Amino acid sequence: MSLMRYAEALNAALREEMQRDPSVFIFGEDIGRYGGVFKVTRGLMEEFGESRVRDTPISEQALTAMAVTAAMSGTRPILEIMYADFIPLTLDALVNQASIYDYIWKGQVAMPFVLRTQGGGGAGAGAQHSKALDAMLAHIPGIKVVAPATPADAKGMLKSAIRDQQPVVFLEHKLLYNMRAEVPDDADFLVPLGKAATVREGEHVSIFATSRMVHESLKAAEALEKDGISAEVVDLRSLRPLDVGTIRASVAKTNHAVAVNEGWRFCGYASELSATIMELCFDDLDAPVARVTLPDMAIPYSEPLEMAVLPNADKIRDAVLKTVA
Repeated sequence: MSLMRYAEALNAALREEMQRDPSVFIFGEDIGRYGGVFKVTRGLMEEFGESRVRDTPISEQALTAMAVTAAMSGTRPILEIMYADFIPLTLDALVNQASIYDYIWKGQVAMPFVLRTQGGGGAGAGAQHSKALDAMLAHIPGIKVVAPATPADAKGMLKSAIRDQQPVVFLEHKLLYNMRAEVPDDADFLVPLGKAATVREGEHVSIFATSRMVHESLKAAEALEKDGISAEVVDLRSLRPLDVGTIRASVAKTNHAVAVNEGWRFCGYASELSATIMELCFDDLDAPVARVTLPDMAIPYSEPLEMAVLPNADKIRDAVLKTVA
């Protein structure tokens, strides 16, 4: 085990998979000589050369189409889109090509590519660089969407994503890149996609969270102990496919549920999660599922206003108190 930052764990995953498989290559804006805007790809161009670590012009739409074509040609491309806010520019290739290749080609062609990007607020990056577009991506059938919340999961899930035969959108969070924790050194350390993790056991309420909101949920659970409430926190890790087995088991134990996601509320990922829990766990619920999300508004550039609108531990605690009342 090694103590690594989240960004270093991602870098280790990329290096190990490029060493293991010569068909893996990386491309995107400023990912080569500069090492990426968050330094995730630092040192990889020097080690693997410009043919496997390629700097590109700014054209998210063209880059995603290139990833689709390269994957169909037998390679395993990894595309970095600098900010999740630019994901709308990639949607034609994702929706009209990558997601339906299996249907169109009757399973004869694989589509093994990873689209890495980062999102979320809290860094003072303004309304055009702070979005969490989880719901937009998870809405597309045929594409896996994952969001690791810890350095170990960042490494293990990225390695699994690179080895997957389907397109995988890999969502990172800009406030997690400097988080440090123990990470396995094993080159074959893999975290399976589609499997949630119960990161805190509890008896009275289940909090289902994604990405950075997992850590805010853990803070809320600690505060709720003083209120006499034992909260279970489940890190979904994979937004699609969703681990409904872990969700059903947790709700059957606590009989209360809160869905936490940093995206918008209306038609957001927390809404989908809430509906799923209502459909699958209705007989086990003692109260409606609560949601903690971003309000339906742009994220302010002003730091005090930004922090006021983002979901946090206090808002999660308030939602739990209302749910179990």
